[in-house]
Amino acid sequence: MRRSRGLTAALVLSLAGAGTGIGLVLMPQASAITPPVAFTADELPTWQPDGIVFAMAQANGTVFAGGTFSAVRPPEGAAGAEQEAVNFVALDAATGKPTACKLAFTIGDGTATVRTLVVSKDKKTLYAGGYFGAVNGTPVSSLAAIDIASCTPKASFHPGFPATVRGLAVTDDTLYAAGDFNAVDGQTRERFAAVDAGSGALKPFVANVDEPGRAVEVTPDGKNVLLGGDFFTVNGTNSHALAVVNATTGAVTKTYGNIPSNSVVKDISTDETGFYTGHEGSGGGVFDGRIGLRLSDFTEKWRDRCLGATQFVLPYEGVLYSSSHAHDCSTELEFPDGKRNFLLAQPTNHEGAAPAPVDGFVRGPGKLGWHPTANDGLGEGIGPRVMAVADKNDVKYLWVGGEFTLINGKAQQGLTRFASTGDVGAPTTPVASAASVKPGEAQVRWRTSYDADDSKLTYRIYRNGSATPAATVTASSLEWERPQASWTDATVKAGQSYTYRVTATDDAGNTSALSAVASVTIPTSVQSYPNQVRADGANLYWRYDDTVSPYVADSSTGGNYSGVQFNAPALRQTPGAVSGASTAMGFNGTSQLVHGDRRQTVGNTFTVETWFKTNTTRGGKLIGFGNNTTRNSGSFDRHIYMTNTGRLVFGVYNGSARTVSTGLFETYNDNKWHHVVGTQGPGGITLYVDGQNKGSLNATSNAAYAGYWHAGGDNLSGWPTRPTSNFFAGQLDETAVYPTALTQAQVKNHFDLAKAPTDSVSAVKATEDTYINQGAPSTAYGTSTSLAVRGTSAYETYLRFALPAAPAGQVLKSASLQIKTSTQAGAGTADTVSVVPVTGTWSGAGTTFNTKPTLGTTPLGSIAGVPDGSAVHNVELDTAAVSAVLGGSYSLGLTSTGTDPLWIWSAESTAAEGTPQLVLTFGAK
Repeated sequence: MRRSRGLTAALVLSLAGAGTGIGLVLMPQASAITPPVAFTADELPTWQPDGIVFAMAQANGTVFAGGTFSAVRPPEGAAGAEQEAVNFVALDAATGKPTACKLAFTIGDGTATVRTLVVSKDKKTLYAGGYFGAVNGTPVSSLAAIDIASCTPKASFHPGFPATVRGLAVTDDTLYAAGDFNAVDGQTRERFAAVDAGSGALKPFVANVDEPGRAVEVTPDGKNVLLGGDFFTVNGTNSHALAVVNATTGAVTKTYGNIPSNSVVKDISTDETGFYTGHEGSGGGVFDGRIGLRLSDFTEKWRDRCLGATQFVLPYEGVLYSSSHAHDCSTELEFPDGKRNFLLAQPTNHEGAAPAPVDGFVRGPGKLGWHPTANDGLGEGIGPRVMAVADKNDVKYLWVGGEFTLINGKAQQGLTRFASTGDVGAPTTPVASAASVKPGEAQVRWRTSYDADDSKLTYRIYRNGSATPAATVTASSLEWERPQASWTDATVKAGQSYTYRVTATDDAGNTSALSAVASVTIPTSVQSYPNQVRADGANLYWRYDDTVSPYVADSSTGGNYSGVQFNAPALRQTPGAVSGASTAMGFNGTSQLVHGDRRQTVGNTFTVETWFKTNTTRGGKLIGFGNNTTRNSGSFDRHIYMTNTGRLVFGVYNGSARTVSTGLFETYNDNKWHHVVGTQGPGGITLYVDGQNKGSLNATSNAAYAGYWHAGGDNLSGWPTRPTSNFFAGQLDETAVYPTALTQAQVKNHFDLAKAPTDSVSAVKATEDTYINQGAPSTAYGTSTSLAVRGTSAYETYLRFALPAAPAGQVLKSASLQIKTSTQAGAGTADTVSVVPVTGTWSGAGTTFNTKPTLGTTPLGSIAGVPDGSAVHNVELDTAAVSAVLGGSYSLGLTSTGTDPLWIWSAESTAAEGTPQLVLTFGAK
């Protein structure tokens, strides 16, 4: 047992570097591999059995594992031959290799198995329980004592247990046992007993129960014994699955009646102030989780009601590690019913005040950022079953045993281990995007990364290819909850293009790869529709402009409620619902949807809004709230769905389905874009379509549950005029959720603004480029991957562009040249570089210093010095001059009067963002 350490707050925000802005991080409580989590999630090479490990103990740098197996073999790919190991193996804690200690647990009839191991307080004796009749040929009866130094069974220790022993606990002089037995040495002892730790003689302790005992533990003061199992009575007193009894007599000290009858206790562990139970059950209303209780009065502190058969609980330095196959932690406001999570960690106590009870129970402390993966494996398909902490050479090791056959996706059977040092796993690569809806602001957003043993990560945002981050943001995430983090760049200039890339770094310094490039051009005027949605207070805003799966960016100003694509909806569908370059997302009507990345609660005042286009005759849900993500939600409402005929229905649930729908002949499956809004507030619910009120109902409340927003599909079972399909077939765009009820005027304004004029941007890459070199006057550089500019001795660069004509009804609002300095040392310049028109003729293949073209005398723009380091730079150009040459071929020259050269990438390079380009922004006349 080790003293708990205090937990640190997990909500952290930091900003640093060039540029100002606001970093928004709203994350769950969590911690990194630094305290309180004590172990990495990186598995270490470990010998593995050919069966199942049920029991573990440790002493003096050696780990003992027992179970049902016949041999052990090296880890996958390692040298070494298989060794015989009959239901037991001793391994070096630091190397994971077998030691010289060999014990065979056998029985004459049936299948021998070791189910529990415990080491004496002086670390000299190993006690083993299970179902076996001999150890290395020495007769025993399901319980044995082993001298650790000599690795031999103590023949004089021979209590008679006629049935399986499942749990052991030891004090200085007493060994307590739990199991299936009804007698010991011929005397009645029903499922729990105590024997002398030295001689094995039966003690007067009597704690008879009516069903199997599975776990036993002694309180740290030695005065009481904690009993766990399947039982319903202890010494004739009602107490199901858990009880506290006197350590000397077995008299009942504390009973429990609030564990469901279909659940049992599988394990009990203690620390200095509390004890913890792991539970398993079957059937409806089952309890599969963990309970934290006080040692002072044996009352309950908290109850973690995750579903998934908890097999073992291990408190260590303030953290409760557990093995289970948790698949539904909805009651804990964590992951919904879905895939199995086998190894979890959570604080042993709540940080600060505990939350208010829900359904009569205080929720367990939130899960921490430690998440090695396993699988169901052999036997019952339980996965991990037992854990132990050992230390050697100042390194601590968390060992895990069970019936798994995979750890972290790699073949590894029955045994694995994790160290307190040596974190080598980098976070996943962030998925980033960037957007701007008004001059002077770029919003950089990314889905937070996942690191199996560090939930608090540091993100660095790199602008325009620079090696120096423009900002640093610290944000928290968990494997099952990876919400958006964001940073606003407030130093950007209208009409210029910017690129951003993001990395994630864990506490050990492991850094992910750079994210893919996220590009954005800053508009020269406010983009009316998205700006109004943000101004009206949307806290979720999915615009569907994403270029990669599975991330759906939240464009609201502060919500960071990003989405996750499921089953690959079609990206960047055009034209979108609103004017401009924004795109829509396409859904197949059978399996595709987007769900929120963060569980939340929604009150009785809200607005849901989306645009849609479809010709489906199978209906489907457009937007709604539900308590699952990729599976059908069990609780679901606050939704808008379409009937088979194309009518729209908006509804909430407050004990019954309360809905408003469009008229019998008001159908909207005409393959045109339509705007639909549903609101709830003190006045009830209202449905709007295309800016018009379609009806209201006095329903001012809805169902209270935590869940996720969905677009494109979720459960509709039991709702009026239910369509054939839960899933929507068609396109969605501009989906938004508000914590307020929008007014009719606001709804109508949104509908009208969808067609408001907006900027359009053309990024025109150079079609040809070269430079000339006075020092090599006859050499052409048209195939060079880099270009140069200098006054003396002269370098000049020439760029050719095929310029588009202005779109109908628009004029050029801004123009800029974008170039990227190369990676060679000293690529930047201290001199001013000018951009001028090329008036003469030239070609990449033929132009040399001796044949260089004539240049215009009036600069179109200039840049006063370029710093060293490969990065993108923008040069603002004379808009009127560029407007005059739209719709044709146009050449630009880059010149300087100084002696410090500038080196930039050419169109022939393969550098990211390396090709010179013109960024042209067009807007209304």
